[in-house]
Formats: sequence, C-alpha cells, structure tokens
Amino acid sequence: GSLATGDYVQGVSDLDLVALVNGPVDVDRTAILMTLHRELDEGVGAGQDLGCVYVDSAQLEDPEASHPMWTHGSLVSRKLSRVARAELVLYGYQVFGRPPTDVLPPMSRTDVREAARSELAGYWTRAAGHPMWWLDPVMPDLGLTSMARGRYAMSTGELLTKTSAIEEANAL
Repeated sequence: GSLATGDYVQGVSDLDLVALVNGPVDVDRTAILMTLHRELDEGVGAGQDLGCVYVDSAQLEDPEASHPMWTHGSLVSRKLSRVARAELVLYGYQVFGRPPTDVLPPMSRTDVREAARSELAGYWTRAAGHPMWWLDPVMPDLGLTSMARGRYAMSTGELLTKTSAIEEANAL
C-alpha cells in the first residue's frame, strides 16, 4: 500500500497489512482477531484505518482463495488481489517474519498487466453494477484513481501510486 510506496499521508491513507498464518483462521482465531482489532481501533490504532488480511500459508499460492480480512471495523472475506500481490513483491517489506519476496513469486511486467486487468475486470466491473456503492463518498475518488492506475499498469507493466495516478488523470 501507500506506506510501502512512499505515498502515505497521515490521517488520509489507510494501513494495509498482510499476515501469513499457519493454518486456517477458525472460529476461535476469528474471535481473537475481532477482539484484537476492535481494541486496536479503539486504542492506539484509532483513526489509522488499520486493515489486515490473514492468509493461511497453505493457500498463499492460490490467488482466488478468500481470506479473513479486517477492514473498516469489520471482518470480511476477501481475496489477496493480484495487485496487492504485485505491491507486496515490488514494494512490500516485512515487519515480522520473511520478506514478501521470499514467499511470493517474482512479478514481471506481464504479471503486473494481468493483475491490473484482473482488478478492473473483477472488482471494478462488479462495482459498476452496484450504484448504491457509489453513494459512499470515497468510491468516486477511489474509482477514478483506480482507473488511472489500471490504465497505466496495463500500458506499462508498472504500478502507479495514487498520488501519481491523480497527476496522470489530470494530464489526460
């Protein structure tokens, strides 16, 4: 995310983390994670928009697998997207454990292009079919930057930060 790429803005950006865990997040682990995240969100993490996806190491190689993810105050099930994987390999770093480049395969320009195509054809195509989602004031901004980032990645095979995407969108 933005912290790893140098695009982080305090009070604006969220913190996106990936935790590689041994074994599935079962009912007991889910309860512990929900308690932990609620305490963080109400305490030292208040206002930080901390998000974390918990990836079972046995499912790491499957980009279609869903994983528990704490985001915006709730636990949901989401994929570790191909774009997130590209960001991890190209810019990510470990806080604890192994670096992302030790657990994920290398990312070529072709892989980055495919990641962008997958994001646009997946999430953003779904979003286009859900007009109510766009009533959230964050969605139009996120949609515009994501389109610029996707267009850039598909044409160059490189990732673009949100700030650079805004500049890119203004240039066109």
